[in-house]
Amino acid sequence: MDYKASDEIQSLQYFGEFGGVNPSISDSSTYTFLSAKTMFDTFEGNTEGCYLYSRHSSPSNLYLGEAMAQLEGTESANVYASGMGAISAVILQLCDAGDHIVCSRTIYGGTYALLKNFLKKFNITTSFVDITNLEQVEQAITSKTKMVYCEAVSNPLLEVADLPQLSKLAKKHQLPLVVDNTFSPLSISAAKLGADIVVHSLTKFINGSSDCVAGAVCASTEFCLALKDVNDGAGMLLGSTLDSLRAASILKNMRTLHIRVKKHSENAQYLAKQFQKDGLKVVYPGLESHQGHKTMSKQMNPEFGFGGLLTIDVGSLDMANALMELMQREKLGYLAVSLGFYKTLFSAPGTSTSSEIPMEEQEELGLSQGLIRFSIGLDNDIHRTYLAMHSCMEKLGILESNPAMV
Repeated sequence: MDYKASDEIQSLQYFGEFGGVNPSISDSSTYTFLSAKTMFDTFEGNTEGCYLYSRHSSPSNLYLGEAMAQLEGTESANVYASGMGAISAVILQLCDAGDHIVCSRTIYGGTYALLKNFLKKFNITTSFVDITNLEQVEQAITSKTKMVYCEAVSNPLLEVADLPQLSKLAKKHQLPLVVDNTFSPLSISAAKLGADIVVHSLTKFINGSSDCVAGAVCASTEFCLALKDVNDGAGMLLGSTLDSLRAASILKNMRTLHIRVKKHSENAQYLAKQFQKDGLKVVYPGLESHQGHKTMSKQMNPEFGFGGLLTIDVGSLDMANALMELMQREKLGYLAVSLGFYKTLFSAPGTSTSSEIPMEEQEELGLSQGLIRFSIGLDNDIHRTYLAMHSCMEKLGILESNPAMV
């Protein structure tokens, strides 16, 4: 692909009010108007270029939103206080009581709980399907369907959605394709591949320092303005707008996103290949054995690799917990949820980030209790990290001793 999102982000230039190389942070909750008519017009929805109240937007949020729009190649973007705040705003903006959603069967547990459990209060229902099976996706669409929702690379099973084909299918039925691209920023340009709306948890790779929670919606200017409408905008009325100080912090971290994503991917690719050689049951889109390898290869931006997430299955929850605890003691990473940190993070999703999914459904999906999700860090010597992880696995009997490793 020829779209260079990293170049677009780098080319954004905002000066502080006194000429600073970083834009000034807007530390105000409310804003003055030079005329009463301008305030009236803003409340009537003519909001572009005006600031009303920080729950609506702020200059700092606007700067980060413009960077996110450049990242995904959309007209505009809004930022929110969490990824779930962004997802909730999109769904409640598009759906009314009695509507229906077609969604990938493997998604983040919080999104699953929102769609399956919480939205029942509004009589909004969801059909969970194998997003890689286009026939199944189409069969699930009804006259009440209002969107097709998926993750570009799914959490935690790392299934890869064929976004161009899903976009074609969604357009056939005049539905928006909503894509969560949290696992694959820069690696996959979801909007360029046909997504109408792209959501992100900025908490993860985009911020990269595990010190805040934030989200974003990248879409058309019309849709982003609708989310901020003071009368019926879900983003405005749900009150999930991001704090200006955090917006400024995330914007600074975005400047190094291209470097970090490359290193996360490089390290994950190396470990995945080594684990596979060791006979482990490893899942990573960069391996030819991965069912979605060809799909991702044809739609990814090659310079950024296949992403920083991989999974291994060690057979049981007890073994998974023992391995993670040992790796943490050996300072190889942290037993923690989330992803995109400079250190490797590992967790057993069946009892953490996917625990909202009932056990019987986890089993149907192939989400075993022995599955460990790794968010691979920015280790400078990934071979040394591999040797240490290999040693941990040997100590627990997961691997037999390999003389060649000595």
